[in-house]
Amino acid sequence: MKLILFDIDGTLLHSDGAGVKATLDALRDFFGVADQPPGYSMAGKVDSQIVLEILAHANADLSDVRDRLDAYWVAYADRLAEELPRHNVRALPGVSALLAALADRDDVVVGLLTGNLASAADLKLSAAGIDPAQFRLGAYGHEAEVREGLPPLAVLRAREATGRTFTGKHIVIIGDTPADITCGEALGVRTVGVATGRYAVGELRAAGADAVFDDLSDTAAVLSAIVSEA
Repeated sequence: MKLILFDIDGTLLHSDGAGVKATLDALRDFFGVADQPPGYSMAGKVDSQIVLEILAHANADLSDVRDRLDAYWVAYADRLAEELPRHNVRALPGVSALLAALADRDDVVVGLLTGNLASAADLKLSAAGIDPAQFRLGAYGHEAEVREGLPPLAVLRAREATGRTFTGKHIVIIGDTPADITCGEALGVRTVGVATGRYAVGELRAAGADAVFDDLSDTAAVLSAIVSEA
């Protein structure tokens, strides 16, 4: 049995900038700040980290920010729900077929490991035509301030859901950024990179991915990489 954990943005779907726009609008409306640090990239980061880094750049009191995050998440989710219909949100190549193939197997548990707030994850998946109910569990971007905090949460929830303790290469993280590839190093996980985000195949391979694909369209090859014991 393997625990398969998917990133969302750049891996399962492309939100056409809706998430970035909603984040900056919500930060402006809620905290009065919308300017990102020069050259700042949200890729591979969790939502908590993004908020704290942008507001730290604006010299905000981060203790106060943390106290207000629960209310901010509601504001952000509302903004995202308004923004998504204005964008070309779409599932990425091969995603539907791969998820269907995994659903037909009885030796995998499929979940999410995403930088998104849980409600934002559901909104984005639904907008892309991906049923959130396909994912049995998740670890989300409001639950840790760095991505490395998410894999242990996913493992805990998998144990609660199945009674199994997943370890090492029986945990597979699939993502499009070096942060996806490295976040589970402490657990010795297997990683599959997909170059449908801003990072190329070579960059994901250099980050240490066990397998890398241009996209997820070759279902048989991707499935083989996921369930491989190598």
